Amino acid sequence: MKYLLIPLLALLSACQSHTSAPPPLPAWQSPEGRDSAELGVIRNLHSGEQLTPQQLLDQLAAAPRVLVGEQHDNPDHHALELWLARALAERRPSGSVLMEMLNPNQQTRVVAAQAAAARGEAPTDLIGALAWQPGWDWSLYGPLVTWLVKQPAPLLSANLDRSEIMRIYSEQPRLEGSRSTMNAVRDSLLDDIRESHCGLLPDSQLPAMLAVQQQRDRRMAERLKAAPGPALMIAGGFHARRDLGVPLHLDDLGAGQGLQVLMLAEVGKAVAPGQADFVWYTPALPPTDYCAALRR
Repeated sequence: MKYLLIPLLALLSACQSHTSAPPPLPAWQSPEGRDSAELGVIRNLHSGEQLTPQQLLDQLAAAPRVLVGEQHDNPDHHALELWLARALAERRPSGSVLMEMLNPNQQTRVVAAQAAAARGEAPTDLIGALAWQPGWDWSLYGPLVTWLVKQPAPLLSANLDRSEIMRIYSEQPRLEGSRSTMNAVRDSLLDDIRESHCGLLPDSQLPAMLAVQQQRDRRMAERLKAAPGPALMIAGGFHARRDLGVPLHLDDLGAGQGLQVLMLAEVGKAVAPGQADFVWYTPALPPTDYCAALRR
């Protein structure tokens, strides 16, 4: 009997280590770039190798921390984030999920909603239950947040409260760390702040805006470092960048080891190897001149 035990244990081990197929990929929604050769391509930015979704999941599932960068208004990015969250939950123990879109003053509401969902009493009005901020389009974020609230992994805030932002804007506290405070980092962030404000922001406001941007990145890094692992964070693409954002702050906090950064990017928008570990190209939204109305 003992001779049969070893092959039986090996068979059980093989069954337990077998990874089930990921859920079906969502259909593309955005209209532009459907004929691009890059559409749907997943690339390892270190090796240049093209990966299948299964291979990407294998890489991410082994990481203690995963940071996903999105374009906030692209519906395909939100659909892929839900796909990733579901697929990773099937491959590794429940840790935590963090979102830029949640502020600290919403955390008690999130905890209450998850507790209610665990009792089979999930709130019917989740927007009201979470005091969801109207600046984050619920039609885009709702499916992911609704699913996350019903999961055992804690859903955590990763941003600053408005009161904190106003204090930072006025006081501009000193940022500690060698990586996040490099001149090249600060100069690149200042250029982005100018561009994102259509060149209309007075130079006198730039230092305060830079302080807010970097303190938001520092808060996300602090929250990601402290979160139960394995942890998944959803944030805007600029916050997720390895050369400018949260990863630099994680390094300054001594918690950068093992982080994997996946950038979701529209076709036609290049992602450099130093900006992320992986990129997944999606269709694009039609170009919009957001500055035109401001200039009028």
